[in-house]
Amino acid sequence: MLLKIPEKLRDLAEKADFPLYVAGGAVRDALSGFDYEDIDLAAPAAADEMCALAGRCGFTVCGVYKNTGTVNLSDGQKKYEFTSFRTDVYRRGANAGGHAPAEVRFTGSIEEDAKRRDFKCNAVYYDIANDRIADPLGGVADIRARTVNTTRDADEVFAEDGLRLMRLARQCGQTGFTPSLECIFGAKFNAARIQKIVPERIFAELKLLLHADEKHGVRFGHYDGLKLLEGTDVLGYILPELAAGKGMPQRKDFHDHDVLEHSLRAAKYADPRVRLAALLHDAGKPWCYQNTGKYHGHDEAGARIGRQILERLKAPKKETETVVRLIGAHMYDLDGKARENKVRAFIAKNADIYELLLLVKQADYMACKDKTDVCPTIVKWEGIRKKMLDEGAPFTLKELKIDGNALKGLFPPEKIGKALNALFFECVYDGKKNDPEKLRTAAEKLAAKEI
Repeated sequence: MLLKIPEKLRDLAEKADFPLYVAGGAVRDALSGFDYEDIDLAAPAAADEMCALAGRCGFTVCGVYKNTGTVNLSDGQKKYEFTSFRTDVYRRGANAGGHAPAEVRFTGSIEEDAKRRDFKCNAVYYDIANDRIADPLGGVADIRARTVNTTRDADEVFAEDGLRLMRLARQCGQTGFTPSLECIFGAKFNAARIQKIVPERIFAELKLLLHADEKHGVRFGHYDGLKLLEGTDVLGYILPELAAGKGMPQRKDFHDHDVLEHSLRAAKYADPRVRLAALLHDAGKPWCYQNTGKYHGHDEAGARIGRQILERLKAPKKETETVVRLIGAHMYDLDGKARENKVRAFIAKNADIYELLLLVKQADYMACKDKTDVCPTIVKWEGIRKKMLDEGAPFTLKELKIDGNALKGLFPPEKIGKALNALFFECVYDGKKNDPEKLRTAAEKLAAKEI
C-alpha cells in the first residue's frame, strides 16, 4: 500500500463508479518519506455524485460548493476536502494575480486537472482503489530529484495567482526542495502580483513560512524560504521596510552581515515562539539610516514601524502588541552596563514577556556573527532574576504580599493604586521587603509623606 488510507475512505473509493484519487501534498510527502496528515481528494465526478456516495458510505457532508466542485467530508475521525477535476480560468493583464479564478470549468481529464495546479510535485495522484500512482506531468521525477517546477510555463503560473509566490517559498522551506531556475525567474518576473493578494492571506502564509522547518524537520527550512522570498523580490513587496536593509553596512566589530541579512538570520536562529519578532526586531534600522545616517533609536522607530507592518498585514491584535513590545525592548542593556536596580525594574515591568524577550535577545546575538554561545546580557539578567526569586521579590502586583484592601484608611481611594505601585517597586529592588508586616510599616511611612 503506497499510502496509508483509512479503511472507511478506502471502502468509499472501492464503491465509487469513478476513480477516486488522493491529490497534492499528501502524495508528494508520502513519496518523499515524510509524514502526512491532510488528505485531499479529487475525481472526475461532480460534487453531487460525491455527496451521494459519501452519504451511502457513512460520511458526513460538512459543506458543498458546487461552483468549484468542492465537498468537505468527515468520517467521524478525519476531515477531507474533495474537488472535482477541473480547469481554472484566471483574469489576464492588469487584473491578473488574484487568488480566486475568474471561471471554473469541469473536466474528465486528469491531465487537465493536473495542469491547473501550481507545481508538478503537487500534481501527482494516488488511485486509492487500485493502489497506484497516476503521474500525468512527471511530478514523481521532480519529487525524486527534490526539485520544484511549475505545471506549465512559469510566467503563466505565477501571473495567474500571486499567492503561489509565497507558496513556492513556504513549500520549498517545508520540504527542502530546490526550485528550478525557470521557476525562480517566473516568480521574480511576477513578484508584483503578490499585491493582488489580501493582507490576511499574506500574513497567514508568512506565519506558515516562519515555521516551515517544523513541518518535516528540514533544518533552517524557514530561513531558506525567507531567502527565496528575498531572491524572487517578493520580500520587497510584502515587507519593504525590511527589504530596504539590503546592503546597509553595520559595524564590523559587531556584525558580519548587512541589516537585512542580520534580520533574516535572527529569524533563522530564533525559537519558533518569537520568529516573527526576531524577523522584525531591526525594522527600524533602515528608516533611521535613511533619515539620520545612524542606527541610534532604531528600537523605538522599529516598534512604530513594526506596528505599521503588522496592522497592514491584519495580524491579530494580541500578537501585534507582543511583537511591538519585544521590538521596543530588545536593545535594553545591550552593553551590559545597566545597574542592577534598573534591570530589576525592567524585568518586573516586562514580566509577562520576559521569557520571550530572552529568546529575541539570543536570536539577535547569534545573528550578529553566527555565534552559538549564550548572549552575555541574558547571563547577567538571569543572575539578577535568580536573586529576585531567592529573595521572594514580586514580579506582578498579585505577588505583592499586601493588597488594596489593607491600604484602605491609610490612603484616599484614588491614591491606593499609586501606593501599591510604590510598594511593589520597593520589593522589586529588595525582595526581603515583600512581607505583610514590613509592607504595612512601609505603607504607613508612605501615608505619612502624603503621597
